[in-house]
Amino acid sequence: MKKYLFVFGLMIFLFSESGCKKEEVISNVPSIKFVSIAPNPAVRYNDVVKLIIEYTDGNGDLGENTPDVKNAFITDTRNNVFTTFRINQLAPNDANIIIKGNLEFNLSPQGFVDDNNTTETATYKIYVVDRAGNKSNEVNSTALVINK
Repeated sequence: MKKYLFVFGLMIFLFSESGCKKEEVISNVPSIKFVSIAPNPAVRYNDVVKLIIEYTDGNGDLGENTPDVKNAFITDTRNNVFTTFRINQLAPNDANIIIKGNLEFNLSPQGFVDDNNTTETATYKIYVVDRAGNKSNEVNSTALVINK
């Protein structure tokens, strides 16, 4: 009898553990994380700077096929100059799927804010906007050293 009670108890435990697990809920508002910036250090007016972020979007509407639409925004925090990019559409229209991945942006070779410097440090603020107009969180890059 004890053996049956043990098996019955184990079955209830396993059933309750598997039945109580909640599915991961991911927001329809895109979320981003900073991944990397390279090369670091960069040579002023010479090196293209690659900035990589990780994205997650709960309904797959990040990205756009219309060439004139800009949906990624990167601001140089030294002088608040921003650059816009277009993220290509990542999932079909009305797919309503969770999408995750990395995006790479190429910033043109960086200059100095103060030309009297021989080195400067820059950081960049990044956010994206999905097709529904939802703005992601803003993230900051790590410091980029720019040398003369």
